[in-house]
Amino acid sequence: MLTKFETKSNRVKGLSFHSKRPWILASLHSGVIQLWDYRMGTLIDRFDEHDGPVRGVHFHKSQPLFVSGGDDYKIKVWNYKTCRCLFTLLGHLDYIRTVQFHHEHPWIVSASDDQTIRIWNWQSRTCISVLTGHNHYVMCASFHPKEDLVVSASLDQTIRVWDITALKKKTASPGDDLLRLSQMNTDLFGGVDAVVKYVLEGHDRGVNWAAFHHTLPLIVSGADDRQVKLWRMNDTKAWEVDTLRGHMNNVSCVMFHAKQDIIVSNSEDKSIRVWDATKRTGIQTFRREHDRFWILASHPEMNLLAAGHDSGMIVFKLERERPAFAVSSDLIFYTKERFLRCYEFSSQRDTQVIPIRRPGSTGLNQCPKTLSYSPTENAVLICSDVDGGSYELYVIAKDTASRGDGVQEAKRGAGGSAVFVARNRFAVLDKSSNQVLVKNLKNEIVKKSGLPFPADAIFYAGTGNLLCRSEDRVYIFDLQQRLVLGDLQTPFIKYVVWSNDMESVALLSKHAIVIAGKKLLHQCTLHETIRVKSGAWDDNGVFIYTTLNHIKYCLPNGDNGIIRTLDVPIYITKVAGNTIFCLDRDGKNRAIVIDSTEYMFKLSLLKKRYDHVMSMIRNSQLCGQAMIAYLQQKGFPEVALHFVKDERTRFNLALESGNIQIAVASAKEIDEKDHWYRLGVEALRQGNAGIVEYAYQRTKNFERLSFLYLITGNMDKLNKMLKIAEVKNDVMGQFHNALYLGDVRERIKILENAGHLPLAYITASAHGLQDVAERLEVELGDSLPSLPERKQPSLLMPPMPVMCGSDWPLLRVMKGIFEGGLDNVGKGTADEEEEEAEGDWGEELDMVDVNGLANGDVTAIMEDGEVGEENEEGGWDLEDLELPPEAETPRASVNARSVVFVAPTPGMPVSQIWTQRSSLAAEHAAAGNFDTAMRLLSRQLGIRNFTPLQSMFLDLHTGSHTYLRAFPSASVVSLAVERGWSESASPNVRGPPALAFNFSQLEEKLKAGYRATTAGKFTEALRLFLSILHTIPLVVVESRREVDEVKELIIIVKEYVVGMQMELKRREIKDNPVRQQELAAYFTHCNLQMPHLRLALQNAMNVCYKAKNLATAGNFARRLLETNPTIENQARTARQVLQAAERNMIDASELNYDFRNPFVICGATYVPIYRGQKDVSCPYCSSRFVPSQEGQLCTVCDLAVVGADASGLLCSPSQVR
Repeated sequence: MLTKFETKSNRVKGLSFHSKRPWILASLHSGVIQLWDYRMGTLIDRFDEHDGPVRGVHFHKSQPLFVSGGDDYKIKVWNYKTCRCLFTLLGHLDYIRTVQFHHEHPWIVSASDDQTIRIWNWQSRTCISVLTGHNHYVMCASFHPKEDLVVSASLDQTIRVWDITALKKKTASPGDDLLRLSQMNTDLFGGVDAVVKYVLEGHDRGVNWAAFHHTLPLIVSGADDRQVKLWRMNDTKAWEVDTLRGHMNNVSCVMFHAKQDIIVSNSEDKSIRVWDATKRTGIQTFRREHDRFWILASHPEMNLLAAGHDSGMIVFKLERERPAFAVSSDLIFYTKERFLRCYEFSSQRDTQVIPIRRPGSTGLNQCPKTLSYSPTENAVLICSDVDGGSYELYVIAKDTASRGDGVQEAKRGAGGSAVFVARNRFAVLDKSSNQVLVKNLKNEIVKKSGLPFPADAIFYAGTGNLLCRSEDRVYIFDLQQRLVLGDLQTPFIKYVVWSNDMESVALLSKHAIVIAGKKLLHQCTLHETIRVKSGAWDDNGVFIYTTLNHIKYCLPNGDNGIIRTLDVPIYITKVAGNTIFCLDRDGKNRAIVIDSTEYMFKLSLLKKRYDHVMSMIRNSQLCGQAMIAYLQQKGFPEVALHFVKDERTRFNLALESGNIQIAVASAKEIDEKDHWYRLGVEALRQGNAGIVEYAYQRTKNFERLSFLYLITGNMDKLNKMLKIAEVKNDVMGQFHNALYLGDVRERIKILENAGHLPLAYITASAHGLQDVAERLEVELGDSLPSLPERKQPSLLMPPMPVMCGSDWPLLRVMKGIFEGGLDNVGKGTADEEEEEAEGDWGEELDMVDVNGLANGDVTAIMEDGEVGEENEEGGWDLEDLELPPEAETPRASVNARSVVFVAPTPGMPVSQIWTQRSSLAAEHAAAGNFDTAMRLLSRQLGIRNFTPLQSMFLDLHTGSHTYLRAFPSASVVSLAVERGWSESASPNVRGPPALAFNFSQLEEKLKAGYRATTAGKFTEALRLFLSILHTIPLVVVESRREVDEVKELIIIVKEYVVGMQMELKRREIKDNPVRQQELAAYFTHCNLQMPHLRLALQNAMNVCYKAKNLATAGNFARRLLETNPTIENQARTARQVLQAAERNMIDASELNYDFRNPFVICGATYVPIYRGQKDVSCPYCSSRFVPSQEGQLCTVCDLAVVGADASGLLCSPSQVR
């Protein structure tokens, strides 16, 4: 059973499939009718007007109607489009068990516990016939699919077949008077519309269900005697053919399968059983744990069944319908019924090749699942679920004359997954031993390869390679080398589709598609709500796939879309240009022509084939909001502009693409404040002062206008703004404009008028306007504010703008392919461009200096004598040139410039060159790419805590750059400083960055750390050693020998850091002498320099001796003497302690310390980890820790995470080469 959909609800008593849409009605014991979309798995609607259980429900074949019957004795007819009950049919006197529409006439048949069957006309809304004869509840009644018959089943243990021919004649309009007369007689004296044709007796208990066969004169019934009976009928009689026994409780429902020769029944014994209708034997049983089954329904056109039970319903198929197929260049081999067939794409010729299954071997789920073809040997490998998974190997005769004649005996073997891996070799997965068996065409094992991972299926992945599926991963396995070439985490994969060049693979699961490279390098993942069915690659690298109801595409970057909808599911076999070849569920080959314009357009954009894009825009009907949104999202708003007519959308796209002219035109059409404001912002960004001014004027945004005039130096208009503010009585506006103008008298006047006399007085005094200050002093009297002493006031004047009045200069570039591509190219001539240039250089740069002289009038300034000394050098030596006549000057260059001038390409920033060339974190940090530097350190050394490195990152960045100021209002120019630069170096070749830290600095720090340790300054020593540990990841050395020295330095410093930390911890502990002795003892096992080891041993010896642990103190004394101490005092003390210990070899307290057993110290808990015990280490400093510290931050280096995966220290370009 292949379950397609399942619901959880109250007990389901009635079910009905819609004939066209993927809908199913379920009527519940609670009185609710649910309408489900079984393809999407969603509840569409619910109808709850019935009072009590609803036992029967049925969709009309063609109208938007369904009928329901319930325990409230009512039959209701509903319109599912308007979601309401149209009318109710009343007449039954007890529970209604089933209702059904007639396939042609406007009739409904209903069965009831009132022992009658009624036929209703739903158009006239009347009961047109009552069928009486049963003497117990009638459990079901249904029309024959073709003939004028009704079958009913009752608890009176009988099945009745009723002939309703007379009813049909009665409802047909009478053609002549004689018929009309007989009709009147019938109406007056009561005619018999329906007569009992047969009464079938044979069940020992009440019959719950009876159903006709779709085409044959057969009836099947199920009853409370736990039996399913098969009946045959002819024109005169009906008789029992056979009884199917197997159910353990009442049989609730039974029916013939529409497509196959089988009977399906369900029962209160919690099972669904499938029977062979010809052999009358059970084929398969499906059970549920706790739920009794009540009802079955079959889809009128598709191979779908549904069953209702105590806690919901299931929609299912009995068998897969996907034909097994394999494509080989122009051929497809596929299975249909019991034959292997071959279809040629080019000629569309279909031929039968060989029979593949012995006649009579039909069974559920025994059809071929996969097919693999070897073109050189003309061999086919077919896998199925027969006998728990097996394969059959057929070698097809080359000559076509012998094809399709005799039955060829196949070579068989166990294994549900088999595939060709070479010309005459195929691989079979043996799940029991998890190994792949490679066999030849004689079915002999040639090689066995154990898989290093659990696999449940194998697929082809190129010659000699297999793609193996496990539960949540796929692997590519090389059978020759027995190596895993790549792996990828995926949902459960059902199908694998390779591109023609074997460079890309699509992995299809139930609801997802994963696109990957040939070594399973992930490219993109698509998720679908509806089931994915099949797929194939087209010649352009686009993956075309089908879901249950769509053909869709997926581009290499993961963008996808719908090509067209489908009525029925298909399985794509090949894509050739605009034609999709596919197989349907009946095994028929079909060719579907599609419109590939949309995805080819997107692919051309993706691959930057702009000539294709342009021709498509001109020649195809590409439009719609989805395409516009796509172009915007991908950064091509200027392309989208060509599709759009709506002004608001045009405005947004024009702003996004920086096309101010179109934006202005659209803003005028829209004329809304928000759009003018946004236009102003974009125009300001481009330095187009004229449009900014126009936009602000349209929105009356006076504050912004004033500021615009200030930064563009337009004093005349600032004066106008001052007057406007005065008219509007905007005091703050007046004050700001006066401030921008540097007009002190105006500011004082404004402050006076606003009543701020103290501020007005201070302003007048500070700016030396004594007459105004004296007048205000009189007015203020005693409340005169004091001025600061010894301060020199200065007039606050706004600085002169760099660009005065005109727009910012823009680089003249060639029109983009999309901007000019659709206009008439070459409209403007060279002359027009030159005129425009003259205008730009002449009028708009008409800056005025302090004395009111035009910028261009240089001679006036010179004659004025104000330039003085500057003039003595002779200024610029600009003499007239003796040029040849103008006619001889070639104008081709100007013309060329106007058409094909190409903007100078910007160079690559040095920082980008540094990061592209290097895998060293220090060089990335120097380039300012802190993010990639952190990622590199995390990957190489497992570093997660970057706080200690923050200042070093900044030092590296600032140290590798120097900064120049051009002039005050311009931004600072940054210059890169390169390592090992020389004057002879080529200016075009960039060296690596100069770094602030080097190895020699670390050696100096190490010596300082040693000195501090000797002096007993442990806090200072710890700071120095930690500083070395924090700097090493950001040091770069040149040679391999230096790399080894850096790694050695890490080990040395790590030992000292652990030792210092333990010693400082020991000094903090006052009340625990045992722990003090342990820490002093562990310190002696750090790998220290000899003078420091002697000091540590002397320290441990003293601590233990004082605590009366003489034996342990004696051990330290012995170790100290073995080092041959040069200081006599050390040696003497050690000898004395050793003598005392030898006299009394006891310890007062037991320590967690065994010097005979080699150990390392945990860097976090400071306990010994003896040889053989489990431990974890820091990936950077290699300090060891107890297993509980895994995942914690290393307490030694304070950078890396304990136990993290890391590739190792990378500190030299020589490691990368």
